[in-house]
Amino acid sequence: MASLVRYYVEVTGNVQGVGLRMFVQQRAIELKVTGWIRNMEDGSVHMELQGESSAIDTMSSRIREGNYFIRVKKISMEKRDVIPDEKKFDILY
Repeated sequence: MASLVRYYVEVTGNVQGVGLRMFVQQRAIELKVTGWIRNMEDGSVHMELQGESSAIDTMSSRIREGNYFIRVKKISMEKRDVIPDEKKFDILY
């Protein structure tokens, strides 16, 4: 099995009220990425993504691309410790 990596990710731009959390959760399920995503009071969206390096690279590319509604201005990623046995990707409120 490939080794897992985990990143804390902060996204700014037109990223709240446009379906970003569901968009990211759907991509995470497709790519077998675990973690969580949450809207922040300052208008940004924060998340932790855990999976194989190639899956995390794909996730960050898809988040950057967004869609018709999602417009990412900035994405920053900071490496974190892997959480063993994490099984799913949650939307936090």
